[in-house]
Amino acid sequence: MQTAAELDVLRNHVKDLTASGETLALVPTMGALHDGHLTLVREARKRADRIAVSIFVNPTQFGPNEDLDAYPRQLEEDSRLLEGEGVDLLWAPRVDAMYPAGFASTIRVAEVSEGFCGAQRPGHFDGVATVVCKLFNQVRPDIALFGEKDWQQLAVIRRMARDLDLSRPHADDIIGVPTVREADGLAMSSRNRYLSQENRAAAATLPRAMQEAIARIRDGQEVLPTLQMLEDELLGAGFERVDYAALADAESLQELEAVQERAMKLLVAARIGGTRLIDNMAV
Repeated sequence: MQTAAELDVLRNHVKDLTASGETLALVPTMGALHDGHLTLVREARKRADRIAVSIFVNPTQFGPNEDLDAYPRQLEEDSRLLEGEGVDLLWAPRVDAMYPAGFASTIRVAEVSEGFCGAQRPGHFDGVATVVCKLFNQVRPDIALFGEKDWQQLAVIRRMARDLDLSRPHADDIIGVPTVREADGLAMSSRNRYLSQENRAAAATLPRAMQEAIARIRDGQEVLPTLQMLEDELLGAGFERVDYAALADAESLQELEAVQERAMKLLVAARIGGTRLIDNMAV
């Protein structure tokens, strides 16, 4: 596996990897890799000849009171995992390589970025859209793969690619991969490691309560009282706060108070032990 930390080195490696017409997949990550990330790599292997993975803890998507400094960084261990999965290229830039002195541009994707996590974390999706657009322009992949755990992030990236007429990758080649879950149903996340043993056990209430809410909605029960029951169950299990629990159109992310024929998602963000967990499930 080749590793690059400078942009000119990255571009030379990409040129060499694709010189004979091989297709290239990109899996963007912030590191602290777990089986959810490796599932993206394995899916990429099915869809492209070559695989590039980026590891970059992006400061522009963290707010002033968020966990940028504490976010786990384990580049050496991550590199071993990726090499074991047959990854061809690791792009691991420093902050000053991604945002050199004088950097002054930001991409903002309206509408899909404005509710849910966008409302709770002002500026977060501006940072996501900007860094992902830069990664696409740096690596120029044929396809890119993202986990569906952060459904809003996926929607923002697809809209950004479509609105800006990106071709490497095209919006239709931004692949969402289903959420990988622990045995008790909790969505895999690098932040799960922050949880104490007690909070980790209580966190399993989140996917279970979501499944129960979906069953009620499918059974014809009213949406808003069902969402309130979901929130009450999480708070009763030890969650300190529910940032949102909402039913939304799966594509536009418009919040819904009643079921519709189009695809829908149940979206939840809640905090336990100081750790913010997000999840979504199809309804």
